Amino acid sequence: MTSEDQGRRGLRRGTLLLMSVATGLSVAGNYFAQPLLDVMGRDLHLGVATAALVVTVAQVGYGLGLLLLVPLGDLLERRRLAVGLCAATAVFLTVTASAPNGTLLLAGTALTGLSSVAAQVVVPYAASLAPPAERGRTVGTVMTGLLLGILLARTAAGLLAGLGGWRTVYWVNAGLMLLMAVLLRLRLPALHTRAGLRYPALIRSTLALFAQEPVLRWRAALGALSFAAFSVLWTATAFLLSGPSYGWPESAIGLLGLVGAAGSLSASVAGRLADRGLAHRVTGAGGFLLLGSWALLAADGAGGAWSLAALLAGVIVLDAAVQAVHISNQNLVYAVRPEARNRLNSAYMTSYFVGGAVGSALTSAVWGAAGWGGVCVVGAALGAAVAVGWTAERLRHRGKRSGAQPPEPAAASSAERIASR
Repeated sequence: MTSEDQGRRGLRRGTLLLMSVATGLSVAGNYFAQPLLDVMGRDLHLGVATAALVVTVAQVGYGLGLLLLVPLGDLLERRRLAVGLCAATAVFLTVTASAPNGTLLLAGTALTGLSSVAAQVVVPYAASLAPPAERGRTVGTVMTGLLLGILLARTAAGLLAGLGGWRTVYWVNAGLMLLMAVLLRLRLPALHTRAGLRYPALIRSTLALFAQEPVLRWRAALGALSFAAFSVLWTATAFLLSGPSYGWPESAIGLLGLVGAAGSLSASVAGRLADRGLAHRVTGAGGFLLLGSWALLAADGAGGAWSLAALLAGVIVLDAAVQAVHISNQNLVYAVRPEARNRLNSAYMTSYFVGGAVGSALTSAVWGAAGWGGVCVVGAALGAAVAVGWTAERLRHRGKRSGAQPPEPAAASSAERIASR
């Protein structure tokens, strides 16, 4: 079955919900450890540096999966690939859950990160199954599940650790991922888009897309900057809320993810607007909202009811802004070459998560030197960069429409015409 045939049929609501849940559960395993590092370290007799590596190896594993595994969606039958990665994630989560020492803990975490890119196979899968007029809404719905998985993973980890120890959340997620593998196998249609390339050439072609597709370059840059701002916030809030201004315990800090989840609900709205040809404007609105969110967040830092209210409002606005930028980006990138959606997603999402890693690194460096105020300056600068990048892209499109530059190849110019609305 081709994507066009299935696209005309559309996606049932239950199937779309299943894909959304599967993406959230897949990616969540990479974030469970963040509020549990201290207790994991004590249980396995790990030093602070070794315990901190748990987060690092999860990010490294995920990055390698984005680059090496996601493009396989343009080579292999997609249902089989998604099901296989979900099942592999279940197995690797059990390795982490049963780890008797730091070596196996790090190995299980790295392998879980590698296979958890099932989420990034399912997103373009859903885009291919959706009718073109509903693609933005479909991507927005699936991406809502992914972001909820990221935000609620910390909350779930804290609650389940309180009930049965730090290993509990990994056992529970392993069981759920195995269930997802079975349900995806039963509910998803087979879909195979043949790239006509061997694996080494497939990886080379993924990297070559950056040189060939201007839409991908622009949107990858905007996505990396916005996710860097997202990482700045969520890395710094742990320091802020556990510090003297608030003094919250880890379980309470994890609950902040519930507030962030409210902002993630904007993904569906952003997708619907993209379906109406407003993707470019959604990006611009997201960029300026991202910048404005840091004005709210800058009012925080001293503790007290007003500061907490400003923090909560800033978190909601920032998460909504990041989703607006991300969903509009994906809607435009997927329109460039429908037959290469997994490779496009691999290239885009690799840039996206590199931006997140840079944001986390910046936060660690700035917090020690300038505290919350310095973090807000960094976040605002990233938000401003998104707004400036969107403005530059807008001016570039206007120049093309006025005939200032020669036309792009048909596939790229089609996507850019959508973006210029």
